[in-house]
Amino acid sequence: MTTLLAFAFVLGVLVFVHELGHFLAAKRVGIRVLKFQLGFNPTIASFRRGDTEYSIGALPLGGYVKMAGEQPEEIERDADGEIVKRPDEFLAKSKWQRFQVLIMGPVMNLITAVLLLALVLYQGADIPTYENQVPVVGAVADGSPAAKSDIKPGDRILSVAEHSVDTWDQFAIAIGTRPDRDVRLGLVRDGKEISRTVNPVADKRFGIGDIGVLPNVHPHLGTITPGEPADKAGLEPGDVVLAVDGEPIIFSFQLREAIAKHPEQAMKMSIRRGGETQVIAVTPGRHGSIGWLGVLPLDDTRSYKPGPLEAIGMSFNKNVEGAGLIFQTLWGLFTRETSPKQLMGPVAIAQLSGETAQLGWIPLVSLMASLSLNLGLLNLLPIPILDGGHIFIMALEGLARRDFSIRVKEKMLLAGFVLILMLMVTVIYNDLARISWIGRLMPWR
Repeated sequence: MTTLLAFAFVLGVLVFVHELGHFLAAKRVGIRVLKFQLGFNPTIASFRRGDTEYSIGALPLGGYVKMAGEQPEEIERDADGEIVKRPDEFLAKSKWQRFQVLIMGPVMNLITAVLLLALVLYQGADIPTYENQVPVVGAVADGSPAAKSDIKPGDRILSVAEHSVDTWDQFAIAIGTRPDRDVRLGLVRDGKEISRTVNPVADKRFGIGDIGVLPNVHPHLGTITPGEPADKAGLEPGDVVLAVDGEPIIFSFQLREAIAKHPEQAMKMSIRRGGETQVIAVTPGRHGSIGWLGVLPLDDTRSYKPGPLEAIGMSFNKNVEGAGLIFQTLWGLFTRETSPKQLMGPVAIAQLSGETAQLGWIPLVSLMASLSLNLGLLNLLPIPILDGGHIFIMALEGLARRDFSIRVKEKMLLAGFVLILMLMVTVIYNDLARISWIGRLMPWR
C-alpha cells in the first residue's frame, strides 16, 4: 500500500505541475480550455468551472489538458467547407503563442526539479569525502573484472572509454553507464601511462556497471561502548579499521557485516592509530543470532548546509549536470554504448517511490526532483506526439513557410507513437525482469 500511495503522490504531483504549465500558458494567450484531467479514465471525480471541466482519473499514469480547436478535425467549417477559426481556439493562435503553450509543460517540470532539489540541499547533508577525490584504486575485489584485467591498488584512473575522469563520482557514472561491454581504461602506474580493457558487470536490478575497484578509504570508530567486547579488546575511538581477517574494509557497512557474521568467533582487526598500524584480536559477543562488538563505525564524510540562495544555485548546477548525464545516456542508447536494460518504467518508478518513502520525505523529494528533470527533458525531445515533437513540427512548418496537411501530420504523429510504444514495451519488460520471480522465468537475461 505504501508503494501505491507513494507512486500516486510522486507521479500525481509531477503530472499536475506539467499540465498546469500548459493550462496557465493557454489561459494567458486566450485559449479556451475544455478539460484539465489528472490520471486516465475512468473518471472518479469531476466538477466544472466556467468553460473548463476539472477531473481525476482512476489510473494515475498521466494526465492532459484539452484545448478548444487543438486538432484540425475539431475546427468548425462553414457551408463551403472553409475553416472557421475562432479566436479562442489553439490553432487560431500564432505559432509563437502555441509554442508558449507547448513549452510551458516541460519548463514547469524543470523549474520544479530545481526547487525540489534546492529544498533537499537546504536541509544539509553528509557527503562521502572520497566522491570528489582523485580516483586512485585502494582495493580490487577478488574475481572482479578489474582483477581479471590486471588493475592493481595504487593505479590512478585517468579515463574511461577515452573520457577523462577526475573524481570517483565521475568514474562511477562513466562505468555505471557501460555494463556488459568492453571498456578501455586509461591508468597511471608507477608514473607511466598504461591502458587496460575491462567488461563491467551489470547489477541484476538496474543494469548498472561495476568493475570491482574501491577507493583508498577506511571507516573509523566513532564511539566505543564501555564494557563491551571492543572496549575489552583495547579498541579506541578514532581507530581506523583497515581490514578484518585480512579482508580490506572500505566502508562502514562492511565492518558491520563482518562483525555480524562472527558471533563469539575471534577476529583479527587491522587498525591504524596515530599513524601506526597494528593488529588487535577481538571476539564479538552475541546479540540474538548476530555478532556484537559495541562500536559505532563511521565513514569519512563532509557536512554542508547551504543558505537558501546557495541551495538554489547548487540545485541549478546539479540539475545541469543531471541533464548532461541524461543526454549522454540517450546518445549512448543511440550509439549502443548504453544498455537499454538501464531504462526504467512505471513499475520500477513505483518500487523506487515506495522504497524512498519508507526512508523519509527527503529521499522521496530527491527522487521527485530527479523524475521531474527526466520528465521535463524527455518531453522536449523532437519526437512527434511529445511536446517537443509538436514544437519540432511547427518549426519545420515555419521553415517551409506553410502548414503541413493533416495527412502529413498524421503520418508524423503515427511514427512518433510507434517509437514511444516501442520504448514503453522496452521499459515495462525491464521493470518486469527486475521482479525476482518473473526474472527467474527469463533465462536469456
